[in-house]
Amino acid sequence: MEREERLSEQGYKIKSFKWYNDYEGKIIDEIVKDGKVGCDYRFSGTINISKDLNPLRYSLTPWEIERYKEVGYLASKAIEETTETIKPGDKECEIIGRLAERLWSNRLDYITTFCAADERISNFRHPIATEKKIKKRAMLCVNARKWGLVVSLTRFVQFGKIPDELRNKYEDNVYIGCVLMANTIPGKPVVEAFKKGIETYKEMGYPEEYQFHYQGGAIGYTGRDYKVNFQTTEIVQENQRFAWNPSITGSKSEDIMLATANGPLLLSKPIIFPQLEVKIGDHYTFIRPDILER
Repeated sequence: MEREERLSEQGYKIKSFKWYNDYEGKIIDEIVKDGKVGCDYRFSGTINISKDLNPLRYSLTPWEIERYKEVGYLASKAIEETTETIKPGDKECEIIGRLAERLWSNRLDYITTFCAADERISNFRHPIATEKKIKKRAMLCVNARKWGLVVSLTRFVQFGKIPDELRNKYEDNVYIGCVLMANTIPGKPVVEAFKKGIETYKEMGYPEEYQFHYQGGAIGYTGRDYKVNFQTTEIVQENQRFAWNPSITGSKSEDIMLATANGPLLLSKPIIFPQLEVKIGDHYTFIRPDILER
């Protein structure tokens, strides 16, 4: 790390020890002495200062935004190329292996991966891959990371004609996701977007569905900086990222967006997948991935 990341050139002073001396604790004591240590997580011997520290990284700098666009593109391309390879008879775990290969080819880490076949899509909203073989459809999800920046994506494939019920649910689900994004406005409480999404569930005839899985939240250098619910008090920052993931039984919609003064900017979108164009009001048009029909 010192040599490849050039830590000394960045102003870091390296404190090292021989591995067999087990000196790490003593070095920390020497540095801290009688002072206090703040941490962004609950950790023994430290003070949890996450509420003050974490928001400092919520708003992206211009160069971080460009990096995020690149991560969104690479991850979208990897998951969609992988989905295109799926065929009936493939095991869920095989699909995850192919996805991992494509992600690693561009040095993207996979934090979490999910794959579900057929009825498992409806039964489990976060389906850990098994050895179940795919018959008629599959859902593939990933949290991928590069340069510390995390993206969350979900894509679907259907073998044969998409059933009308699935078509309706999927398009309604995508619409709810776009409503959530359109209402994620800098300077506004994020709970307002969340409540608007819940209202849309009810208006579209799915009043209970939001209760079965969290709806998403802020994303960045962790999988979720916070998950939004009715008690959330955070204010949306300029150039903050969000990954909303509304779900209706058997369907899910998930990409990432940037909240800007000019409206939501998608940081991940369909690269080779069929597209859906969704209009929200008179101001916003979203290009979202459709189900891949094969």
